[in-house]
Amino acid sequence: MPQPSASVFVRCSCGRLHWGRYGAAGLLLADPARGVLLQRRAWWVHHGRTWALPGGAIEAGETAVTAAAREALEEAAVPARAFRAVAASVVDHGDWSYTTVLALADGADGTEARAADTESAEVRWVDPDDVPGYRLHRDFAAAWPDLRDRVGQELVLVVDGANVVGSRPDGWWRDRHGAAERLRDQLAKLAEAGVPDPDDPAVTWWPRIILVVEGKARNVTGTPGVEVVAADTDGDSKIVEVVARQQAKVLVATADRELKRRVEAHGAAILGPGTLRTRLDAL
Repeated sequence: MPQPSASVFVRCSCGRLHWGRYGAAGLLLADPARGVLLQRRAWWVHHGRTWALPGGAIEAGETAVTAAAREALEEAAVPARAFRAVAASVVDHGDWSYTTVLALADGADGTEARAADTESAEVRWVDPDDVPGYRLHRDFAAAWPDLRDRVGQELVLVVDGANVVGSRPDGWWRDRHGAAERLRDQLAKLAEAGVPDPDDPAVTWWPRIILVVEGKARNVTGTPGVEVVAADTDGDSKIVEVVARQQAKVLVATADRELKRRVEAHGAAILGPGTLRTRLDAL
C-alpha cells in the first residue's frame, strides 16, 4: 500500500505549521575554502526570500541523511559524492522534527553549487561569521548559534584496542589477533550507526575511527570505516601520537588512567570501554 505523501504541512504541537509529514532535513555543507552553502528560497515558497539550507521533507522510508542529500542535489546541484556527512543535529518537537546534516565538502570533487530548481532563487557560499547578517529563515536563525560551533568539525574516535579487548573476560587471551579483528568489525558498524555527542544528546556524530593495536594484534588490517594503526612497541605512546596530530574533536576509548591523563592534555575526551562495548553490543 502506498505511503501518504510527505509533501504536506503539519500542524505541530508547538502551534506552528511545519513542512513534511515525516519531518524534514537539510544539508549544512562546509568547505574550508568557501564557507557554508546557503540557499535563498524562491518568493513563492514557505518563508520565501529568506536564506536557509538546501532541504525539505523526508520521504517515507528515507533516512535524514538520504533526504538531505537528495534535496541538496535537487535544489543546489550538489551530488552525494561531493561531501561526507559527519554529524546530525535534531530539533525534535515530538510530532515533528528537523534534522540538520552537517557535512564536509570533498575538495577532490570540486563541485560548484548552483540554483537547480524553481524553489531556489540563489545558492551562495558564505563565510560562517557572516551568516547572521543575512535575512534568515526564522528556524534556521534560531538554530544557527549552536550549529555554528560545529561547522567544519568532525569527531575522531581513537580506540585503545588492547584496553578495550581486555575489558571483558571472554577468552580474548587465547586469540588476541582474532579478538582485535572482532572489535574492528564491530567498530565498522559503529562508524555507520554513529555515536551521541558527549555534551549534547540532540547531536549524533559519524566518526572517523582509528583502532590502535599492539603485540599479537599488530597485523590486523583496516576495513571500511576503521583505520588500524599498529604500535611498534608502546601502544600508549602511539595513541598519544595519533591524538596529537588530529585537528578535530577527539574521543579516546580507554580505561588506562595514565593514558587518559596524557590524551586529555591534548584536549581529548574519554569514553569508557564499558560504555563503548555496550554500544557495540546494541548494534
